[in-house]
Amino acid sequence: MAKIISIILFLFILGSSKAQNTADYTTNLNHIALSVTDVNQAANFYKKILNLKEITNRTEVEGIRWFSFGEEKELHLISTLKGKVITNRAVHFALSTSDFDAFLQKLKSFNIEYSDWPGTKGKIQIRADGARQVYFQDPDGYWIEMNSIENSGTKS
Repeated sequence: MAKIISIILFLFILGSSKAQNTADYTTNLNHIALSVTDVNQAANFYKKILNLKEITNRTEVEGIRWFSFGEEKELHLISTLKGKVITNRAVHFALSTSDFDAFLQKLKSFNIEYSDWPGTKGKIQIRADGARQVYFQDPDGYWIEMNSIENSGTKS
């Protein structure tokens, strides 16, 4: 809970400081880093389930593996820190797929449970914009949303 409050406070300060700052700049997502208990198990999951391509870990530190989301966006899996991560469905990252039905079949073939936002197992959520979405977890319990936004006719 303290982490969530800290993040909200940071975003509030960031937003209020922007109003005072006249600098013209943009920010872009560079990477997402996840603390994992077993880096090889996590890497296997992200390769097999999400078809992510492993890239060079430029830190050269053992226990860290890097993957590409494409468009210079990366996922870093880090097993060098110890401690249990506790999260809920609201703390997730979202991906889109060009073939939502094929992706659901892949989840089923690997016996990975998925649900809608409220948590109904095996149910697909239909958003107001028509996109279909499901939520599932990686081996460390991180929540991932997969959606069909590319097929819904809208882009964010």
